[in-house]
Amino acid sequence: MAKQIIENPDVILIGSGIMSATLGTLLKELHPKTTIQVYECTAELAHEASNGWNNAGTGHAGICELSYTPDRRADGTVNVDKAIGVFAEFEQSRHFWAHCVRRGMIADPRSCISPVPHVSFVHGDEQCAFLRDRHKGLAAHHFFADMEFTTDRDTIGGWSPLLTEKRADMPVAATKMDSGTDVDFGGMARGMLGWLGDQDGCNVAHSQRVTNLTKAPGGGWEATIKNTADGSTHKNRAKFIFVGAGGGSLHLLQKAGIPEARGLGGFPIGGQWLVCDKPEIVERHGAKVYGQALDAAPTMAVPHLDTRMLDGKRHLFFGPFAAWTTRFLHREGSWLDLPRSIKPHNLATLIRIGIGNLDLVRYMIQQGTQSMKDRMEVLHIFYPAADPADWKLIDAGIRVQAIKKTDGKAGIVHYGTEVLTNSDRSISALLGASPGASTSAHITLEVLRHCFPDLLEKAATRDLLTRMIPNWNTDITLPENAAFYREHAEKTSAILEL
Repeated sequence: MAKQIIENPDVILIGSGIMSATLGTLLKELHPKTTIQVYECTAELAHEASNGWNNAGTGHAGICELSYTPDRRADGTVNVDKAIGVFAEFEQSRHFWAHCVRRGMIADPRSCISPVPHVSFVHGDEQCAFLRDRHKGLAAHHFFADMEFTTDRDTIGGWSPLLTEKRADMPVAATKMDSGTDVDFGGMARGMLGWLGDQDGCNVAHSQRVTNLTKAPGGGWEATIKNTADGSTHKNRAKFIFVGAGGGSLHLLQKAGIPEARGLGGFPIGGQWLVCDKPEIVERHGAKVYGQALDAAPTMAVPHLDTRMLDGKRHLFFGPFAAWTTRFLHREGSWLDLPRSIKPHNLATLIRIGIGNLDLVRYMIQQGTQSMKDRMEVLHIFYPAADPADWKLIDAGIRVQAIKKTDGKAGIVHYGTEVLTNSDRSISALLGASPGASTSAHITLEVLRHCFPDLLEKAATRDLLTRMIPNWNTDITLPENAAFYREHAEKTSAILEL
């Protein structure tokens, strides 16, 4: 028999993705008396942005993503600070996932996270010189001391044979670290939520769409929830609400009417993958290979050729290809999502940013209307011998890039995940994009620090958190903490079977 909805819980989590799952699990572990109700609008858990088929699955650690190191400093060296920061944040997620394994939330870590080398691959004299300098900057830090660099075609072919097969004679370069990972964030989330739903005072409900949020008299929020199976509705109150609803977050923030969301808009970006399941090809490629941005492609659309481990099977993905859409959710969205999000308070922001990004809009329309031949030409930059007969096109997830008045010249598409919180710290919502899921532990720790400060003031809670995430309060980027980082990284890798 299904557990009953928790009435008037301390916390309502909207959405069943990796962020809500991580926050709910952390809160319940640190304060077992906390009552929590999770609402998910789909019939299955973690099947929007966290679904393994809807994202790249890269354990973003700054190893292979050239977009984390796009700039040179005034002295000509490559600025690697962003990559170092992302690596440290991902390490917190790894520590937390290891705790989940120890607690039995995740029975088999290899069903959720797999060791897959991370490779950066470029061609042409200018890009080869950049990658050499990038490697020099990264390898000087203890996080990346094991990173290899080569311009030798045979060595690159040994790392990833598809990259050099039938490739014309040209300068090429690559870096590789074997400690990279492929992550099924949906599997991670479902493991955590399965545990959370079994705890006293907690419930995880699917097919329940939160349609409205209003400030409750005396504090907290009242949520209106519609049962998508039978159309019935009910209301529930909570002291704190976390909106981790992916593309659905913007509409709920607007309905909540908090001042912090005024002027906030959203720009949906669809995605598509080319997928190969031909065993003799899939087995020859065992890496996540990230390249350089192509022509008019935005920073976030850097192509990559990825080994994926999903549903117990190995696959090969290439992309992402952008696609024009007005939907905010992949499975539960409406073509009216974008028009309905345009309000008087955000219209000027949307117009200003839109006019400044007409090239991007044209690029996405062009991407969405490409033929298979066009897409294969892009794949051939990575895998020259690719045969169209071996690949199929599938839709991926939709991300809604938050557009704020303060974005300035940042443009529509840019890196960064942030949490918007109102003044009395009674509601928070996740906004932004990559590295997102990879840094879920770091992000939810920031929510705890900001919205539950009293919890972290207790010595017993801090000690428990240190056992769960040893580096939560230690800056492992500093040279004096290199030994601490290595000790716990080795323990975590052993528990995660990496």
